[in-house]
Amino acid sequence: MAKSALLKSSLAKKYWMALTGLFLCLFLAGHLAGNLQLIFGDALQFNQYALFMTTNPAVKLLSYVTYISIVFHAVDGILLTIQNRKARPIGYAKENASANSNWASRNMAILGSLILIFIITHMVNFWATMHFDADMPLQTTTIDVQGQQQEFYLTTDGGYLPKAQVDQKVIEIRNQTEFFDTEAKVKLKEGYKDLHKITFAYFQDATYGLIATIMYVLAMIVLAFHLLHGFASAFQSLGANHPKYNGLIKGFGKGFAILVPLLFAIIPLYIHFIAK
Repeated sequence: MAKSALLKSSLAKKYWMALTGLFLCLFLAGHLAGNLQLIFGDALQFNQYALFMTTNPAVKLLSYVTYISIVFHAVDGILLTIQNRKARPIGYAKENASANSNWASRNMAILGSLILIFIITHMVNFWATMHFDADMPLQTTTIDVQGQQQEFYLTTDGGYLPKAQVDQKVIEIRNQTEFFDTEAKVKLKEGYKDLHKITFAYFQDATYGLIATIMYVLAMIVLAFHLLHGFASAFQSLGANHPKYNGLIKGFGKGFAILVPLLFAIIPLYIHFIAK
């Protein structure tokens, strides 16, 4: 009975590992589509995307599911690793691991741990800054007004507010994005958090920009190896194992594991070396 319970527990962990892993693959694809606007879109498009992702109720709910999936996937992976080691505490007298499995499959715990560290630092540098930094900049643009270059805040209704009025305390900013008339205490408009600006500043920083770019690219290489094994393994864990479509799953998995991290890695490289 004990062995049966242990087996069921192990299978349950593998099912959850597979389901959360595949869900996070969907998240990666969607996140990549949004981030590619850093290359193919302009600042306003990217900031509008960021606003939508942080204010739309359905997307916010999906974000919470994503956070839970990341934590569950990581904890489940740790528990499975511990369980597997306990099940085989003594190594084989003669072990040739490379003959039975690829490098990624033997090091999924290490790869997953590195990805978790990257996610945490990534969220601190961007997600936390956007949500909690009181100095989070709002997007501005420069407009020629009667021969003079003046700076304006872009507002979510498609309008503009003179930055000079904020500097002169005629208008004040509350809750990071809301413009209020200082005297009347009435909300006038709402601006865009300039995530585009802080992203470019992060990877173009004169001191740490190159290091940040290299570390991001290395993290994407780690992600690629993790996906190379994890994608096909998830389908096997869910019972999708048949000669008719095993090749298709493995082929699609390899393509996904290479293309998605590659495109993610291109973004900071473009920002640091090409964009100005």
